[in-house]
Amino acid sequence: MEAARLLAEARDVTLLSHINPDADTLGSALAVGLVLHRRGARVRVSFAEPDVVPESLLSLDVAGLLVRPDEVPDEAELVVVMDTGSLQRLGKLADRVPKAKKGAVVIDHHVSNTRYGTVHVIDDRAEATALVALRVLDEMKAEIDEPVARCLYAGIVTDTRGFRNAGPEVHRIAARLLEAGVDAEGVTRPLMDEHPFGYLKMLSHVLGRAELDRNAAKGLGLVHATVTVDDAQGLRSEEVESVVDIVRSAEEAEVAAVFKELRPQYWSVSLRAVSEVDVRRVAQRLGGGGHRLAAGFTFEGTAERLLAELKEALES
Repeated sequence: MEAARLLAEARDVTLLSHINPDADTLGSALAVGLVLHRRGARVRVSFAEPDVVPESLLSLDVAGLLVRPDEVPDEAELVVVMDTGSLQRLGKLADRVPKAKKGAVVIDHHVSNTRYGTVHVIDDRAEATALVALRVLDEMKAEIDEPVARCLYAGIVTDTRGFRNAGPEVHRIAARLLEAGVDAEGVTRPLMDEHPFGYLKMLSHVLGRAELDRNAAKGLGLVHATVTVDDAQGLRSEEVESVVDIVRSAEEAEVAAVFKELRPQYWSVSLRAVSEVDVRRVAQRLGGGGHRLAAGFTFEGTAERLLAELKEALES
């Protein structure tokens, strides 16, 4: 595998995660980064925004590999991009990819990946990028001890929604990671089950404004909610990101959408589907991407216009 060879030989590696990083993108980057760091390489892991690392993911960085985006060299030696379907998802760090002196390795599981690197390890059948990253580490004959296994487990447990979307092989891999010493409850609770009290107040406002349109999505139903800047005040990005998992529980709707206001009239939109609608295609029509049942995009304009364009895309 070319990617494993490049990583094994690298002495200076920059690993990048997508904006608003989740456990899969950052866990994958930190797992590979930790292995390379132990082998003597200079390693940095970064993402463009937000300005702070999600608190629930901080404990994964046992070697202090995370750096601010302004600490990423303009012309890095080798760049590795994790769980990122397009350059646009890297935000202001996107220009580091074409400038990498020894090329860019892209490790991902998005079917919509645009193949923007020089070496690609992409498996769109994998439930998480962490699974693809593990294959690369195995090819390198890396030791998968508890700190590395914990990073990988975090990515897998979140991207499979607590193993609800996981096939038999994923459960076998999870068992391997648990045997390496991972504390499943200790990893999962901060990522999926633990929020500050302010989260409950935010939910009461947001869910109180949620709307159900049974006729949308060709009659399959759309439930949607909006999280404004004021709603999110004082909360971590992971609290805002988790709202879609509550909204999607409405049984009358095939599609769930959450509009998250990043700044006035600029939105990050999360889409989820139960089984019938390919929301990846919907997101792509609106400039985004993702997976068949979980996708997203960004939008500039009013919330009313956003909803109208989403509904139009769901009908096409």
